[in-house]
Amino acid sequence: MSDKSIATSRIVPVYPGGADPGDRPWFEYPVCVYPHHTDYAGVVWHGSYIQWMEEARVEYFRSMGVDFAQLVAIGCDLPVVDLSVRYQRPLQLGMRAILKTRLAEITGVRQIIQCQICSLDGHERYMTAQVTLVAVDRQRGKVLRKLPSMLVDALMKLS
Repeated sequence: MSDKSIATSRIVPVYPGGADPGDRPWFEYPVCVYPHHTDYAGVVWHGSYIQWMEEARVEYFRSMGVDFAQLVAIGCDLPVVDLSVRYQRPLQLGMRAILKTRLAEITGVRQIIQCQICSLDGHERYMTAQVTLVAVDRQRGKVLRKLPSMLVDALMKLS
């Protein structure tokens, strides 16, 4: 998506609240591995991790006061434009874990989200990921020039 609005709005990365992303707390989303999440060997299918990340991201935004239905109502969408996942250890049928999510960076209309899935006690890491979202006008399908104010207000509350 090369749009002039991205290039013209590119700024030095902004860390909400002025804090480095490593200083910000994680939003925690519990996951439980059910049969439909696994492949024939009882190991979580790679696409299930992506689905969990989306669920956690939606709940993370909701926890900040931004409901995705509200974004849709004002004509905004936040599609994934880049995704990097590193699978470190397999989750298996019946296991429970915590999917941690936090905002790492805002640059113009792009938001970079960090994710990781850890054991309940935090000693095992199963997956790490970075997801890049960009704000898009739902009707025109074009990248927005700036983030909607309701989203900016919510993101700036992070510290």
